[in-house]
Amino acid sequence: MATLTSPAALLYARTSMLDVAYETHGPIAGEPVILLHGFPYDPRGYDDIAPVLAEQGYRVLVPYLRGYGPTRFINDQIMRSGQQAALAKDLLDFMDALSIRQATLAGYDWGGRAACIVAALWPERVRGLVTGDGYNIQDIAKSLEPRAPETEHRLWYQYYFHTQRGVDGLTANRRELCELLWRLWSPTWHEGPSLYGKTAPSFDNPDFVAVVIHSYRHRFMYAPGDPALEPIEQALVQPPAITVPSISLCGADDGVGPPSQEDDDVEHFRGFYRRQVLSGVGHNVFQEAPHVTLAALQELLDR
Repeated sequence: MATLTSPAALLYARTSMLDVAYETHGPIAGEPVILLHGFPYDPRGYDDIAPVLAEQGYRVLVPYLRGYGPTRFINDQIMRSGQQAALAKDLLDFMDALSIRQATLAGYDWGGRAACIVAALWPERVRGLVTGDGYNIQDIAKSLEPRAPETEHRLWYQYYFHTQRGVDGLTANRRELCELLWRLWSPTWHEGPSLYGKTAPSFDNPDFVAVVIHSYRHRFMYAPGDPALEPIEQALVQPPAITVPSISLCGADDGVGPPSQEDDDVEHFRGFYRRQVLSGVGHNVFQEAPHVTLAALQELLDR
């Protein structure tokens, strides 16, 4: 039997752009499961999930995304991009750096975007996908089309980041602003305020502001992307279908975008797919509902 690593051992993987910090649980020879966080969160979102999977014999890897925690760019010349192609390339490079041929993925928000893109464009690398809030690939060409006012007002933080005032505000008040987003996005998550302090230090990364600002500007075509990532962006112009076995978990109390009664994302999935809307759960789906998340992962791993 493979020897277990120490719980939440922190290691680094060198890719073409990053020294990716990641927490690892379980036996090195175990079947890999990669868990991906979003904005403004970090690997603490999987504290009730990763150890359980490790005890079952899986090799669980929980990376810090670019701009978070100890993850660092390898040099100053690399663009501090937060575009969706960057997140996907980071995930693919991370798997390559660790010689992971195929993994089961779980991700929400930014991490869900990375997982969905890799599952769509490189399906041979993904055994199964648990995605927070469905199909997370951005249709950037349609980003400037106005939405219903009820939707628009929830995106105030994105419009704030389009301005210099937003840059200055995030720089000066990153912990306070992100704490506000936690409360607004998960209004019925009573444990959230007490857990926020464990995640907040990840926002002290020196590239956090630059990556966040670029992410929310690029998706509205207000900032150019990294030229090195353009082939991936072009592959996403016509949103590709996800063909790997997939489960979508949606929080009914999500303060960013409450799930619609009808599943608007079903057209983007082929093969096995199901959607589950969780009452009393907000935007931080996996941390708020770890038992449901574990059950979904186990369902895919058992297939």
